[in-house]
Amino acid sequence: MAELITLARPYAKAAFEQALAANTLTAWAEALATAAVVASEPRVAQLIAAPGTTSARKAETLVELCGETLPEAARNFLRVLAENKRLALLPQVHELFLAFKSAQEQSVDLEVASAFEIAPEQAARLADAIGRKLQRTVRVSTTVDKTLIGGVVIRTADLVIDGSVRGRLAKLSEAMNS
Repeated sequence: MAELITLARPYAKAAFEQALAANTLTAWAEALATAAVVASEPRVAQLIAAPGTTSARKAETLVELCGETLPEAARNFLRVLAENKRLALLPQVHELFLAFKSAQEQSVDLEVASAFEIAPEQAARLADAIGRKLQRTVRVSTTVDKTLIGGVVIRTADLVIDGSVRGRLAKLSEAMNS
């Protein structure tokens, strides 16, 4: 996984710099998301990995499958990835692009999983508190995970805060076994 991220980084950085210069970060993020989903489909992934298919054909097939959602610059980007035999890296390129975009916008996406539904005002208070702590704009998405028993698990790209009953029980069990 780390190797794929390392290979994808220069492509993501190039796409980000192009999007930043053209002031089209959101359009590029959407285009890369579409291309990453399409490239991850098993039949498309098989085509991308096929040694007998030309790079140009792989790129054109991917562009056709993505449809009209791709701006011309993104289509050209896919062609460059194909020429360099890096189309399989699209999910990692998209992930890194989003990280660069969040850093530029000084924002962070927060995933909150809880045992019960979180009220919108609670989510807003949580976003405000974490936003002040991280000095960033926070976007919160919530999910219900009944296996947590109680409490919440908060995830960002590089941070996990486990305040769930299940997490606390696991820590207690670990402490008792050592």
